[in-house]
Amino acid sequence: MATTSAYGLGEFTFPRGWFMVAATPQIQDKPFSARYFGEDMVIYRGASGKVYAVSAYCPHMGTHLGKNSTSYVVQDKEHIDGEGIRCPYHAWRFNGADGKCDDIPYSPAPIPKQACVKTWPVKERAGSVWLWHDPEAGEPDYDVPPFANWDNPEWTQWEIDDLGLLACHPQEVIDNMADKAHLIPVHGSADMESFANEFNDHVCRQLLTAGHKTLVSGSGAMTNDTWYTGPGILQSTMEGEFPSLILICHTPVDDGVIQVWHALLVKTTDVALARGYQAASLAAFSQDFEIWGNKRACVNPMMVKGDGPFHKVRIWYKQFYNPRARAAEFQARVNGTIEVSGTLNNPWSDAA
Repeated sequence: MATTSAYGLGEFTFPRGWFMVAATPQIQDKPFSARYFGEDMVIYRGASGKVYAVSAYCPHMGTHLGKNSTSYVVQDKEHIDGEGIRCPYHAWRFNGADGKCDDIPYSPAPIPKQACVKTWPVKERAGSVWLWHDPEAGEPDYDVPPFANWDNPEWTQWEIDDLGLLACHPQEVIDNMADKAHLIPVHGSADMESFANEFNDHVCRQLLTAGHKTLVSGSGAMTNDTWYTGPGILQSTMEGEFPSLILICHTPVDDGVIQVWHALLVKTTDVALARGYQAASLAAFSQDFEIWGNKRACVNPMMVKGDGPFHKVRIWYKQFYNPRARAAEFQARVNGTIEVSGTLNNPWSDAA
């Protein structure tokens, strides 16, 4: 799969934004070792319950802070110490908030200023752990979405489907937001009434009204509101007898490789029914997943009339691969709404 430079996205290899890095059940009493944005990291829960993310290797002698089960530091349950994590090799302790070493138990000498590990801003919300990645090391300029109805007792909370690694550049996934033409052959849409994209700064939205081969009976239509908050968090609402909220997340692991998750929140107290809906939603998403896993990179799409505004989506996406000072430049080029032709409400005679 092609890398970021092939797509001409910008100065940075990995985008700026909030990304999923774990499901909450993965972060318990032991450090969780992960790799994202080309860096090995350790995610752990401090004594207060707060979650931290730090770079994986101790600056003392290069030991992995998370991958150990035999050291007495681990066996004596000293691995997580307060809000810090101890190296299993020499027991140096690093504070999760700022990454600084605050204890070398065997040495009376002052702690070297260089004795620190990289940290990332982390939030825990809606059964998941979210990490802020910024190549410029800036503070977040937007928040993790609130995930409407997560705490509503009338809705069944999702369980995260971990779909693993996909050898695919995230640009190919983002392209889906503009891809009107795949909805009928891949997903079974029918009698498409309208398709539009809306761009509003760091949010990209897709609005679709259409029938479906199996989900809609007769000549009825349903409206799907699907949007990205930043480059890695997608939500989609579906109305009907049991309204639902789809969550799809992808996070860069290395350049051209992503980790993917799926989940579904359903308005019902019937857990079995909700899990059935989630399985159906996952099956629909798997239709895209299979395509992405078996295609070559689409660096220069061959556009025809009726394709969606791929060029606009790609311009929108560039804001996350360039210095934050340039974000408004890319936003100004796309902000607004684009109606795509080739639907019942916007036939071919209309402007494409």
